[in-house]
Amino acid sequence: MQDRLDLKQKPAVLIGTPGRVADRFRRDEINLDEVRYLALDEFDKSLEIGFEKEMKEIVRSLPNIAQRILTSATGATSIPDFVGVIDPEVVNYSGPQSEALTIKAYQASHPNKLQTLKQVLLAHGGQPGVIFCNFKNTLFEVSDYLSDQRIIHGTFYGGMEQLDRDRSLITFRNGTHQLLLATDLAARGLDIPEIKFIIHFEIPLHEEEFTHRNGRTARMHREGEAIILQHPDARTPQYYRDMKLPLEQPEPVSHKMAKLPEYRTLYISGGRRDKISKGDIAGLMFKQGGLQKEELGVIELQQDCAYVGVVRDKASKVAERTTNTKLKKKKVRISVL
Repeated sequence: MQDRLDLKQKPAVLIGTPGRVADRFRRDEINLDEVRYLALDEFDKSLEIGFEKEMKEIVRSLPNIAQRILTSATGATSIPDFVGVIDPEVVNYSGPQSEALTIKAYQASHPNKLQTLKQVLLAHGGQPGVIFCNFKNTLFEVSDYLSDQRIIHGTFYGGMEQLDRDRSLITFRNGTHQLLLATDLAARGLDIPEIKFIIHFEIPLHEEEFTHRNGRTARMHREGEAIILQHPDARTPQYYRDMKLPLEQPEPVSHKMAKLPEYRTLYISGGRRDKISKGDIAGLMFKQGGLQKEELGVIELQQDCAYVGVVRDKASKVAERTTNTKLKKKKVRISVL
């Protein structure tokens, strides 16, 4: 959400969840008579997680809509009557399944599948990937196991504080950790083209979620893998049985070690509202931090803070050299996350 966007001026774009957008409507921060286009992204998911009331409020509050656009990754939900769409035109961009996506099923040696998961992860040699679980309890068990095996990862699930979720995605994007362990909260809207593979640690109950999870990889014409971990005695959903995927044996990796991620993340206590730019941060990292260009990773600038990827072996030293420095007119604290 762009909190400082002047919505009284034209043209303006308001982006956010139905709940947050409806809240802006209630505070009379938007000139509703000027709005001509309404786009409800992932409208079916918004209905599923309980935003119908807010969506109705948004639609009722916009008297001069010329075009309504609703998007869905599956097309499985009919258009609600309250949206007011008459004689809709359906545009299907999905086409046949991407040839860039490879789907494999690996036979797990034990019902808990943890050792097989480790084999698969080590075989992928530190590439960025997402591991999906159906339930938070399973996610916690897998996370504990990966930590015991010294496999660095982040987590993303409902119930996390928003700041923790944001940081988990930031550190995933900048390479501080190459693995994201997630529930289906990350199955939609997570757009990181570099994801090389996703793992269904648990097969989702519904085909729609299977499709959404797979859509996190093989994006933007890149290749990707969707990997299912299955124990032969486990019950599986009908849609999965209909796929008739052969159960393969995972690659043996007994002599491989978990690869440490290349970067760590520095937190900077200043951002856009302090007139700080990415160029200011890069200059500080080079001049005072002593980094070379190839040692500086992704810089993510937010309203009140920033996050910087720095090569792992220099991150702590760079933080020591640069903290309590002035960027523009603000004295910032810099620390390693």
